[in-house]
Amino acid sequence: MIPHNFSSLIQLYENMDRSYDRVADRYNFHCDGCSDNCCTSLFFHHTFIEKAYLIQGFLQMTSTLRKEIQDKAADYVRQTFAHDKAGQPLKLMCPLNHKGRCTLYIYRPMICRLHGLPHELHPPGRRVIRGPGCDAGQFATRDYIPFDRTPFYTQMAALEQQFKKQQNRTGRIRETIAQMLLDPGN
Repeated sequence: MIPHNFSSLIQLYENMDRSYDRVADRYNFHCDGCSDNCCTSLFFHHTFIEKAYLIQGFLQMTSTLRKEIQDKAADYVRQTFAHDKAGQPLKLMCPLNHKGRCTLYIYRPMICRLHGLPHELHPPGRRVIRGPGCDAGQFATRDYIPFDRTPFYTQMAALEQQFKKQQNRTGRIRETIAQMLLDPGN
């Protein structure tokens, strides 16, 4: 059972998924795994609420599966940051990925949901930021179909502030999924 305090986050995720799917359908783009797999991208996540929701899903797994995933997460962190310090990029599979699929797909964070499509952000008082989309979609050769992520980021920021207030949290978070899984209580 999903606690009530995540209902707004779940609704936001559903809105993201619907918007993403509409634009992806217009591009006739459907992610099916590729050599440019976003699950091998080094993403940092910045919200306590998304970490808490991901961990809620993680804790519903069997202890055996959790242990297996945490072992993969520890290896991911060790290898990724050792290579990063040496200035060598390394693309490792997310520890939640099993046989090409995310084991916590319905709990996945915003960046995992929105990755892939060309998009735009409208930060207040700054120029519009545009993202090209992933290589697999070959979007550079296609007309841009508007996909504005700004409303999702704005809503997520509001949910994060509310969550932090309810949880008496301060500060910021900047963690990979692997780091989140290794420190689920923080």
